Amino acid sequence: MSEQQPIADTPEEWPVTASRTAFTGKIWDIRTEDVVMPDGAAVARDFMRHPGAVGVLALDEQRRALLVRQYRHPVRHRLWELPAGLLDVPGENPLHAAQRELYEEAHAKAGDWRVLVDFYSSPGGSSEALRIFLAQDLAEAEGERFAAEHEELDLQVDRVDLDELVRLVLAGELHNGALVTSVLAARVALDGPGLDSLRPAEAPWPARPFE
Repeated sequence: MSEQQPIADTPEEWPVTASRTAFTGKIWDIRTEDVVMPDGAAVARDFMRHPGAVGVLALDEQRRALLVRQYRHPVRHRLWELPAGLLDVPGENPLHAAQRELYEEAHAKAGDWRVLVDFYSSPGGSSEALRIFLAQDLAEAEGERFAAEHEELDLQVDRVDLDELVRLVLAGELHNGALVTSVLAARVALDGPGLDSLRPAEAPWPARPFE
């Protein structure tokens, strides 16, 4: 019997014989690449080249999560989501980006930050990598509120009990991938090894290296 491989994702890159931009957008591009398969055939693969993003599951002392609700045109829904944003500055520290998003979208700050979970949103068709932070010791941010624009002008902010969020996720009432992933991960951590088992906020993130 062969030795079992460790259960961990590993970097690997198959040869690319050609690469071209099929579409250039404001935030992301669509790339077409000819990838050499194990049988030697080159197959065209289309994917979204994405800068990556961060999100914040911010929990107050009552284990309520600070959420935002906004309209998402591609799915024609108004969704409950985490405060989150793009890593659109090359090499930007993801913790700093997350702190900025918590301030801009919820006018809040946190004294305790940890990495909750890292994941790829849709690896079959996008290079988007997300890092979700767990933030605690919440307080209102100082100074004026961030000047919102576009769809953020219609942003709604609320706090919802974590156990209620788990129930709503399992009932199919909530659909944002980052929210679903983080709510279940936080519940598992609380029920199992505890939040102190989470990685520090500055933990390495090979998918999106930073200074």
